[in-house]
Amino acid sequence: MARTAVVTAGTRGIGFEVARALSDRGYAVTIVGRSPEHGRQAVRRIGGARFVRADLSVLGEVRALGERLAERGPVELLVNNVGGMWSKRWNTVDGIEASFAVNHLSATVLTEALVDAVAEGAPSRIVDVTSSSITVALMAGTPAYDDVEAPEPYYGITASGRAKLAHLAYNRELAERLRGSGVSVFAADPGPAATPSSAEMTPEILPPALRPQWEQIQARVTERPAAEAARSVVFAATDPSLDGATGLVIDADCAPTDALTGALTPDLMAAARALTERVLKTA
Repeated sequence: MARTAVVTAGTRGIGFEVARALSDRGYAVTIVGRSPEHGRQAVRRIGGARFVRADLSVLGEVRALGERLAERGPVELLVNNVGGMWSKRWNTVDGIEASFAVNHLSATVLTEALVDAVAEGAPSRIVDVTSSSITVALMAGTPAYDDVEAPEPYYGITASGRAKLAHLAYNRELAERLRGSGVSVFAADPGPAATPSSAEMTPEILPPALRPQWEQIQARVTERPAAEAARSVVFAATDPSLDGATGLVIDADCAPTDALTGALTPDLMAAARALTERVLKTA
């Protein structure tokens, strides 16, 4: 029987390329996405894949998705690819700033809903897609996580990086919680990629000091295909050299890295955890 994989935001861009690569490796892939049309297109291009619709910015839909997928039985691989970066600030229907909701809370809620199913599928893996936007967020100082949003002005890349750092803290704690269970937990940084989402970005995502570099940044993005960016995620999800390992961050060159984890002090991780728990109690 084929091993089962769930890939969120898997209808286009990096998520689609990950889903396609997993299918090529023999996984029975469930693709999660918001658009039925994009889902149908993805399934047509990936033979044997299945599409499940869910708006992953809506935490109620994420919880329902988790229950639905858990009822199907063991999951050998969960790839939390969902994420986003926006030029303008917006709130989800739950009243939560979107970067924090989509880049952190959504994957946290889905993972917790599926953690038992993933444990049943052991040896199994959970892979969270992270981002070097964390380094930009840290330029403003180490996040305090007293609240969902930082007191600084909103810039899409820093808001996304701040949320991705909170999720990296969750990823690290999850790896320790599941150590010895047969579930390996990794994060993977795909690096820049030409995706539908990146094509919609404008210079306003950057703090003013970085905007003179916009054309250079865009050139790096547009020159790198999504299939190439997906390599690190697929590596973290499937490569046998990682069997038995856990708690690693894999960089865009498919090598373990600590470039994004230096800020993960015990105090920061505790603050991010407390904020996450507080927000989820009311969302």
